[in-house]
Amino acid sequence: RESRTVAAEVRKQIAGQYGGSPQLFKNLNVGTTTSNTVPLTEAVEPVDFEEYLITHPPIVESGPLRDLIEFPPDDIEVIYTPRECRTVVPAVPEEGDTDTHVRDCVRSYTEDWAIVNRKYHKLGTGFNPNTLDKQKERQRGLPKQVFEADEMPDSGSYQDDQDDLKRRSMSIDDTPRGSWACSIFDLKNSLPDALLPHLLDRAPNEEIDRHNEDQRKANRHRELFALHPALDEEEPIERHCVPEVPKEHFGQRLLVKCLSLKFEIEIEPIFASLALYDVKEKRKISENFFFDLNSEQMKGMLRPHIQTAAISTLARSAIFSITYPSQDIFLVIKLEKVLQQGDIGECAEPYMVFKESDTAKNKEKLEKLRSQSEQFCQRLGRYRMPFAWTAIHLMNIVNSAGSLERDTELEMSLSERKGSWSERRNSSIMGRRSLERTTSGDESCSLTGFRPATLTITNFFKQEGDRLSDEDLFKFLADMRRPSSVLRRLRPITAQLKLDISPAPENPHYCLTPDLLQVKPYPDSRVRPTREILEFPARDVYVPNTTYRNLLYVNPQSLNFANRQGSARNITVKVQFMNGEDPSNAMPVSHYLK
Repeated sequence: RESRTVAAEVRKQIAGQYGGSPQLFKNLNVGTTTSNTVPLTEAVEPVDFEEYLITHPPIVESGPLRDLIEFPPDDIEVIYTPRECRTVVPAVPEEGDTDTHVRDCVRSYTEDWAIVNRKYHKLGTGFNPNTLDKQKERQRGLPKQVFEADEMPDSGSYQDDQDDLKRRSMSIDDTPRGSWACSIFDLKNSLPDALLPHLLDRAPNEEIDRHNEDQRKANRHRELFALHPALDEEEPIERHCVPEVPKEHFGQRLLVKCLSLKFEIEIEPIFASLALYDVKEKRKISENFFFDLNSEQMKGMLRPHIQTAAISTLARSAIFSITYPSQDIFLVIKLEKVLQQGDIGECAEPYMVFKESDTAKNKEKLEKLRSQSEQFCQRLGRYRMPFAWTAIHLMNIVNSAGSLERDTELEMSLSERKGSWSERRNSSIMGRRSLERTTSGDESCSLTGFRPATLTITNFFKQEGDRLSDEDLFKFLADMRRPSSVLRRLRPITAQLKLDISPAPENPHYCLTPDLLQVKPYPDSRVRPTREILEFPARDVYVPNTTYRNLLYVNPQSLNFANRQGSARNITVKVQFMNGEDPSNAMPVSHYLK
């Protein structure tokens, strides 16, 4: 009796003997004659595809269809197009004694585009998808063809022909099919075909071929193969499209002009900034735009700390870019003042107590406050502290401006000038609540076709010292869309800020990029510029990096002094760029944060 070994036991025995070693196949092939085995650990060089095609050309037989098999030699065309620069000066660093690789990277932002055109790409199915809509469009001018097999005979005429045939044949039903008598009946009842003209005329073969070719070309569709039925849309097929020339990405652009900022009392300079926030994504989607609307008298209080100001700091207009417009975007306006002693709430108290009508009665108190402000400006004029804030639901303005005429908006703003600021504040709150009710649904979000609107904002919220983070701000912004008791706990500050909001023109004059470079056209460098504000998209935008940008944004989130004994008010953080460890290596790039 022979013993049978199970296959699993054999595999287990061999695996235990060789231990999964790469020499497994080598040991197993000891008795064989094959000796040119490739070790498993040796890397195999890949085949050079271009060289293989040159050394092994495809064998193509000569014939009339040879052009359909070979690659057309005149298909590819390379064109060098100068790169368009939208700024007066290219946004690249100067080439100095830098590394060659760095210089090549810098030149990639200024070199001409090499565009590869394919003349015959339109003939390929990958570039021209044969969709159902295109199929109907191509068939629109074609004559309808009806064949005999498609014609349905008239039942009445067909029956009459059959009866007439029976009367004439008499015994056709009794005659077997295929017999001599049946053939006689068929010949008698059939109609003769039309004679073919010039059938027996003598003509050369070349003339016949030319005549047939002309008839085939007559009334022939220009895209004959495209008349084939469209493929199933769900069929996995790669569609190729000709890409556009890479360019800098811009979303829907919005122009905001800051006209004036006034308070009921004027005792110190106030600084303002604009930024866009997305409540749904809980992200800040733009950098800050700082603007100064103070009078020359207020600016004079900071003259010891202000050096020669660049013209970019005089901008009062900004262009915001929004890639993903939605109903959850707010334009947040923040106000700051010069740092002074005391809590933020105490510093804002005079603006909530004194009224414009009581200026003459409280003249001495206002002079004392102005004198204290001058002292703080002289000592701490370089530092800022938060003061107040407000927000504008952007889509409310866009939707309401689209339904109103320009003259109506001007009349509304003129009527708001009547009465006290407190009355205008109450009316603005009621108007804001009515606008909130109109935007409870999801309207179409477009920032390109609405009418320019002039806004007069008369209500600001006092900045609370314990609610300075973005998380607190997002709670307030969400409450503006769905009113609750959160905003009611905030104390208002009466002010008057006038803004113009409109779609940005395509080529604005006197515009500066986020890198503070002049955008064409820029006729006069002494004119007050308009700033382009860099966007921080809420979601990724996959576009090639075609513009050199050397910007770094530092946004400190929090500063915790919980373990420190005593008070920790008026803490200032300085962000400074250093070129080395020594303090003398400080670069002239710094910013102070409160």
